[in-house]
Amino acid sequence: MPIEIRMPALSPTMTEGTLAKWLVKEGTKVSSGDIVCEIETDKATMEVEAVDEGTIGKILVAEGTREIAVNSTIAVLLIDDENSSSMDTILTDIKNTNDNIDSPITEMVQHQPFKQSIAEDSSDHESAGFSETIDQDKERIFASPLARRLAKKHNLDLHVVKGSGPNNRIVKRDIELVLENTDKALNVEAPHLKPKTQSNVQYKTIPNSSMRKVIAQRLTKAAQDIPHFNISADINVDRLLEVRNRLNIRETQEYKISINDFIIKAAALALKRVPECNVSFNADSILFFNSQDIAVAVAVDGGLVTPVIIDAASKGLGVISIEMRELASKARQGKLLPDEYTGGTFTISNLGMYGIKSFNSIINAPQGAILSVGASETRPVVIDNAISIASMMTLTLAVDHRCIDGANAALFVGELKKILEEPLQLML
Repeated sequence: MPIEIRMPALSPTMTEGTLAKWLVKEGTKVSSGDIVCEIETDKATMEVEAVDEGTIGKILVAEGTREIAVNSTIAVLLIDDENSSSMDTILTDIKNTNDNIDSPITEMVQHQPFKQSIAEDSSDHESAGFSETIDQDKERIFASPLARRLAKKHNLDLHVVKGSGPNNRIVKRDIELVLENTDKALNVEAPHLKPKTQSNVQYKTIPNSSMRKVIAQRLTKAAQDIPHFNISADINVDRLLEVRNRLNIRETQEYKISINDFIIKAAALALKRVPECNVSFNADSILFFNSQDIAVAVAVDGGLVTPVIIDAASKGLGVISIEMRELASKARQGKLLPDEYTGGTFTISNLGMYGIKSFNSIINAPQGAILSVGASETRPVVIDNAISIASMMTLTLAVDHRCIDGANAALFVGELKKILEEPLQLML
């Protein structure tokens, strides 16, 4: 019996993904463990392995297709002596199952005359699986399955929509434009990649990536559901900078320690001293974490990810520096594994390298706090009743008031300040 290859859930938060690349073709023989395709999640690009031996009978989702729901069928694997003679029946059964899954999976049964045009238009994310509607009184209409379902859902006549896809085919963004401008539905101009004018404002439309959608959903929920409050402190980092310079001029050094490495280590130690801030709110309880797992925000193309330094309090600056560099590199290449960006207990977001003095961050749920790090800059300060010049840095802690009280937040920031202003404490 044929085996369905389904869109896997590659992380705990994944509900849909993008099929980035097929590494096999129809008719390719595969063994268990062979890599068949690459799936792009909101965090990284992952390889998908075949779980059985057989022959790829049918590829159902084209490369580049977005918003594929987890568990929807993306290909059919034929096993034993099966052949493609019964493929139409197999695909019809699969289609009936996938109709209940909200994803742009391609139409399963194709009309032969359109196979060539589909191949030629494979650069478009919705080009595979275009179907046609023919009305004797109206012109022939080509539309993607996703566009057709969306139009049906909103009772929209496809004849009033102008397609912007290959060969003027109607794609999802065309339907969305009509729905956004219902009062102009009978005179629709489809969006193109070039800037357009509407109400004297020029802009171009870029579809949201999976990463951007997840960021939007998570931050909106965190901002709405979590009662944030913020406290700030100015840190004198003269001694910290001196120690860093001395460590980084060693002749045998294999790496350079960054200010961020010091802050990761210091935050982990401060959490160890004030465990009331290494927590997460639960409906029936507050979770106190035994280890200090520090998530660090890393900017990548199209958004950000937060790779995690596990048990940072027990690691030296050198180990933290090496791990952070490796994780940041993998993040920018889209190669982080799920266990490398999940499970953090506290997050650090550093915008100091952009010259930002201070800022407030939104908590990375379900964590209880996030630390915002500003730039180190020379400022006039009062030391021993005299004005002096010192290197100062502003740190801002945002906490979930449901599980962290103001006094505990202040204690944590106080400990963090002590450690950073006297970096020898990092050796304790």
